[in-house]
Parts: sequence; structure tokens; C-alpha cells
Amino acid sequence: MKTTDTIPEGVAGDGPEPAPAATAPEREGSRSAPAAEKGEGQVLNVFSHGMLILWAFMVVIPLLWAVMSSFKTDKAIFTEPWSLPDKLHFENWSRAWTEAHMSDYFLNTVMVVGGSLAGTLLLGSMAAYVLARFEFPGNRFIYFLFIGGMSFPVILALVPLFYVLQNMSMLNTLHGLILVYIAYSLPFTVFFLTAFFRTLPSSVAEAAFVDGASHTRTFFQVMLPMAKPGLISVGIFNFLGQWNQYLLPTVLNTDPERKVLSQGLVQLAVSQGYKGDYSGLMAGLVMAMLPVLAAYIIFQRQVVAGLTAGAVK
Repeated sequence: MKTTDTIPEGVAGDGPEPAPAATAPEREGSRSAPAAEKGEGQVLNVFSHGMLILWAFMVVIPLLWAVMSSFKTDKAIFTEPWSLPDKLHFENWSRAWTEAHMSDYFLNTVMVVGGSLAGTLLLGSMAAYVLARFEFPGNRFIYFLFIGGMSFPVILALVPLFYVLQNMSMLNTLHGLILVYIAYSLPFTVFFLTAFFRTLPSSVAEAAFVDGASHTRTFFQVMLPMAKPGLISVGIFNFLGQWNQYLLPTVLNTDPERKVLSQGLVQLAVSQGYKGDYSGLMAGLVMAMLPVLAAYIIFQRQVVAGLTAGAVK
């Protein structure tokens, strides 16, 4: 029998018909599209990096200038503002620490911010956990009340806060300022941690309940350690806001012996301005900046982890 390798006309083959070869204009278009996207991406990348470098210079240069000026004499600050100090004048720091009472202001600030930060994280995490994990009548209403507190300007509450603290005999006291700081920071803390607690797996809490753990024990021993990245992130934000707070202590804390660091810096700037001790002023300014920079440098990884938690599952 005679066989043939050709398929007779009119008989369809088993496989699909080969696609027609792409023409030259189509091949050129397919090659130029990725090239154009790659070029646009490179331009955008260069622009974004350029803006980041410019922003870094705008932030870092004033900090470096303040640090250098804190080790200079007053004459060198005005005659050679951008030069390195001839030697490290540590007497500027000692003078600001003792004569300008920066040590007292620093201690008051540590007490106020430490107490308010602990109270804010404790109360905020408890409220956020309940709002995120339990369904009850008024849940969303309470949540939106906290959200509304974020949009309320603090300047509108200064006069009522003044009279409330005065009636409670807590005006010009550190514990009164701590309570005000807690109330001021709670809305953002609850908003941040509510979203964070919703990303945590509920199976862990359910397993703790099955093992006989109470709600309190489950929260403090199971859920709260799991929320450590979020607590550190919101703690850093609250620390920055409370450490640099000036308006609230200026109105509610006028006792000279209980002033915080921001008030002390303003008083130092006014008093040293007449004496011409700008080197001591720069030293006091750097003293106020160091705790904030140290806190962010130490916890920067935890801040990023807390901000990105729940974005990728």
C-alpha cells in the first residue's frame, strides 16, 4: 500500500493551525512597548530619588548645624557659622544643663511623657481590642466618636480644659498634664490599634478561650504580645507628639518649677537672647532633640513593621 506524508485537501489535521508569523511592524511595536515602559520607570525612579535626597538635605543640614553650633563660642556662631568648631566647648552643655535649669525641665518632661505614654498605650489598646474583636450595640458609634476626636482642634478645648483642671485642683500639676496628654492621644491610638488588632488571627484567641483563659488573660498574655509592632509604632508617634507638645503645657502648666522641656527652651531663648548666650541655647536645643532621635533610631524597624503589618497576608 502506498502511503503519503501530505494531508489531502479538505481533511482537517489533528493539531491547531499554526499562527501566522508576526510582521515586522508588529515585532517592532512589541519590542518598543517594554522599552518605553522601562524608560518611564527609570525617569520616575531618578525623580523620586532626587526628591528624597533633597528632602534629606533639608532635614539633616539644620540638625548638623545645630549640633556644631552647640560646641562653638558665640563669636564663632556669627562669624563662621558653617565652619567646624575649633574645639569642643562642653561648657556650653554644662551651662545650659545647670544655669538654664534644663535638667529640671528634662526631668519634668520625662515624668509627664512617660506617664502619659504608658496610660495612652494601656487604655488605647484595651479600647481598640474590644472595638476590633467584639460586636455589640453601639460598637461603630463609639469607634466613630474616637475618629471624630482626631478632627477636633485642640485649640478649641483649651478654655474648657483650663476650667475643668482648675475645678479638679489639677491645674499646674504634672498629673493633670498627664491626664490631658492621654485624652489628647487616645483618638489616634484607638484608630491605629483597632485596624491592627483586626489583622491578627482570631484562632489564637479562640484557642486560649478553649484552654480556659479569661478575656483579661487572653488580652494581656496572648493578644497584646502579638500586637507589639503596632504598639511600638503608635508609641513612637505619641512620644514625638507629646515630647514636642507646647500649646497644652503653656496654657495648663504655668508653674515655673513644673515646666516641661518645650517651655524651658522658649524661656531659654528669651532669656539668653538678651545675654547673647546663643551657644547655650543651641546646646539646650540639641538636648531636646537627642531623645527623639535616639528613640526613632532604636525602634525604626519596629515602626516600619507596625505600619506595614496586615498589608501582605
